[in-house]
Amino acid sequence: MEAVALQQPIPTSFLSPPRPNHLLLTATTLSHLKQIHAHLLRSGLDLSAPFLSKLLSLPLSSPSSLDYALSVFFHTPHLDARLCDRVLRVLSRTSAGESRRALTAYGRIRWDGLLLDRFSFPTVLRVAARAGGDDWVAREAHGLIAKLGFDSDPFVQTALVRLYAACGRVADARGVFDRMSQRDLVAWGVMLDGYCQTGCYGEALQLFEEMKSSNVIPDQVILTTVLSACGRTGNLMVGQAIHSYVVASSISMDLHLQSALINMYSTCKSMDNAQKLYDSIYPKNLVSSTAMVFGYAKIGKIKIARSIFDQMPDKDLVSWSAMISGYAESDQPNEAIKLFNEMQVSGVRPDMITMLSVISACAHLGALHQAKWVHYFVDKNGFSDVLSINNALIDMYCKCGSLVDAQKIFDEMRHRNVITWTSMITGCAMHGDGRSALALFDQMKAEGVEPNGVTFVGLLYACSHTGLVEDGWRIFNSMIQDHNIEPKHEHYGCMVDLLGRARLLQEAFELIESMPFTPNVVVWGSLLGACKVHGNVELGELAAKRLLELDPDHDGAYVLLSNIYAKASRWDDVRQVRTLMKCKGVSKERGCSWIELDGKVHEFLMGDESHPRSSEIYGKLEEVVRELGLVGYSPDIGSVLVDLEEEEKKGAVLWHSEKLALSFGLMNSSKGSCIRIAKNLRVCEDCHTFMKLVSQVYEREIVLRDRSRFHHYKDGVCSCRDFW
Repeated sequence: MEAVALQQPIPTSFLSPPRPNHLLLTATTLSHLKQIHAHLLRSGLDLSAPFLSKLLSLPLSSPSSLDYALSVFFHTPHLDARLCDRVLRVLSRTSAGESRRALTAYGRIRWDGLLLDRFSFPTVLRVAARAGGDDWVAREAHGLIAKLGFDSDPFVQTALVRLYAACGRVADARGVFDRMSQRDLVAWGVMLDGYCQTGCYGEALQLFEEMKSSNVIPDQVILTTVLSACGRTGNLMVGQAIHSYVVASSISMDLHLQSALINMYSTCKSMDNAQKLYDSIYPKNLVSSTAMVFGYAKIGKIKIARSIFDQMPDKDLVSWSAMISGYAESDQPNEAIKLFNEMQVSGVRPDMITMLSVISACAHLGALHQAKWVHYFVDKNGFSDVLSINNALIDMYCKCGSLVDAQKIFDEMRHRNVITWTSMITGCAMHGDGRSALALFDQMKAEGVEPNGVTFVGLLYACSHTGLVEDGWRIFNSMIQDHNIEPKHEHYGCMVDLLGRARLLQEAFELIESMPFTPNVVVWGSLLGACKVHGNVELGELAAKRLLELDPDHDGAYVLLSNIYAKASRWDDVRQVRTLMKCKGVSKERGCSWIELDGKVHEFLMGDESHPRSSEIYGKLEEVVRELGLVGYSPDIGSVLVDLEEEEKKGAVLWHSEKLALSFGLMNSSKGSCIRIAKNLRVCEDCHTFMKLVSQVYEREIVLRDRSRFHHYKDGVCSCRDFW
């Protein structure tokens, strides 16, 4: 009956002056109240304040009903502090995205010069913090609070601390916090959370120590916050102390605290402790399981991480991203991309963090087809304006062999930061285009972008792989004199590499001797690599000795020294080094190459026969060797660094993984097409010659990415000009 009555016109006699408030009291729904409002407006009666009061007493949950309440508020002429406070409270009980209505109401209150009591300010400040931090509200409200004498109220002060932290003004938040005469558990928690939200994890741990000194007993929420700070800073000692405190104090170990402890141990790579806690939880929860996946992936135990991931009944975006990132960082890019595709099928939409992991996996894989698909996905799903995504795409295209695509993204970017410029400079360096890298650096400076240490690593790398010794010295000196950046190990390593590649081995050694700090394995490794290339046994032995003093189990040092001896035909010394490697359990990294065909990546090892078309591939390789023999090719057995008979050496050098990948590529391509190959080690001299001749005889462009750079072979010439 009531529903029918609401649809009927309200008799005008009901709106006579003696009974207006009674009429408002009869309204029980928003639609009924809107009908009354319409009649009030037509009758000209000013019942705005009581009408607004009645409106605020009804449930207002939808955006339209909240907008209606705000509209009524703006058209109410006579407001008091109590009614203003009610408006703010009602409008503040919405989601963070809708909470701007309360700030709009606050703006009207301030514009009209209406008075607010001390109970209104915590509401306003809380809403401003939930809205992501409104700096104008923080400054304006703080001034008014001080003017009205409410700045010593602990509730107002706590709300101010929260808002300043949300605005990123953590120093102002701490200033208010330090002036508080009474700091309860909530105030400490807000300040600790403020430090963590702004990335000041070290300050959070210091504040926690002050809290303990103040004899304030932390609760589960605060302990969870502090454990997060321990994980972020890698402070296992404090994290373990908190765990011991929880056990000793018989604090209830709720789900959040358990998950925080597991996350702390996992982030600190203490997986034994994390596993003990995880085993004690039943049923397993999403947060702790994700932390375990993340922790095991970080220490390279990817199979255990995947096992836990597969056992999770429900997976959210964070858990998918943790597993994808684990694969990407564990040199398993194919698995990362495969899992990303599974995530799409499951209906989980990726975020920026997920996409960065997928882009990183594509970059590592070096597969241009996959790279273009990921780029298409980025554009289609609204990530194309994200600066960090575009920077990652530049890096991806450079590592997938397409400097043209990288340059296109770079040119179309509306905003560029130092990472953007550095990525493009490093890309040019990777492709052996040192002159373009230097030109980009000049353009970068002209646009007022200040380079950082990583930028100079890219520039020195560019000079090194192009043989620009004078430019390298100029850049190295400019870094110190013009940009006040002190060279680090990686900068000296690049300079040693530059000088070593240019056969200036003695000058490289003298630079190492002049370093203001102890050379590390990177620096000595650069010299050792140069000695291997140029056959300098004496200096190579010295570099290997220094390197092994710093890292006795460094596999690269043994391998390079063995290769230096092999190049000098000192086979007894080779056997001695190999025996030492065997005793220490050090193994040489096996050569591996990848080639992409129709969106699928095919992997080859040296002498590999595991491919389904293996017999065809070896047949094609024999054909290629015969064809190249007609133009003067003969296998360079000097590239074989083991003591074998001459015929065995010829066989060994012909079975290198990149030759197998190339043969497979020739089987599945036509004249004028491009074959793209990625390799995990430095390409040897024989394979380099082989690729050049194939590009000429078979009329293909070949793009080969080895451990240090790209080689673009076309018409019998390589882009590196035989300098690599």
